Amino acid sequence: MRRTTIIFLILAGIAVISGGCGYYFPHVYEGPAKTIYMPNWKNRTSQLGLDSKIYQSLSRWFQKSTSIRLTKDKSEADLILAGEIIDIDLPSVSWDRNARATEVKVKLQVRYVLKDIKSDEILWEVPRELWTEDYGTGRFSLNIAENEQEALLQILKDMSERIYLGTLDRLREKTTPAPAKQ
Repeated sequence: MRRTTIIFLILAGIAVISGGCGYYFPHVYEGPAKTIYMPNWKNRTSQLGLDSKIYQSLSRWFQKSTSIRLTKDKSEADLILAGEIIDIDLPSVSWDRNARATEVKVKLQVRYVLKDIKSDEILWEVPRELWTEDYGTGRFSLNIAENEQEALLQILKDMSERIYLGTLDRLREKTTPAPAKQ
């Protein structure tokens, strides 16, 4: 046998053996199909359009799973994912000894809940969560507002990923049978 054939067979064998080891991709949900009603979040801040940005960011994450569908019609849904933007602090500035801004911190405070509509069971509730993102102003940075928006978009991306993965975890827990008592 040629050396490449032997290497291929070894790799194929490893792939077959490891296929049953229980590993899963955390970004993919392959359980029973679920429809999630996701209204725009309540926006208690003066930052216009922030609720839409959150909705769009979350939607991008939930589109990764073919077993989950988002809807704006509550009557079609199995679950509801609702949230509220409590506060935003744009920006919080750090100064150096020469009274120059050196770092700006964006802070976003939210709360959200995932609820089973049919059973009225709360699957996941986060009553208050603070997200922060630092960004340097740089010596020659003239556009702090642009940096501020980049920091806010990074927060929304990170927060949406966490909510998406947390939702998948709750769905997996709900569909995994409990171990039998002995």
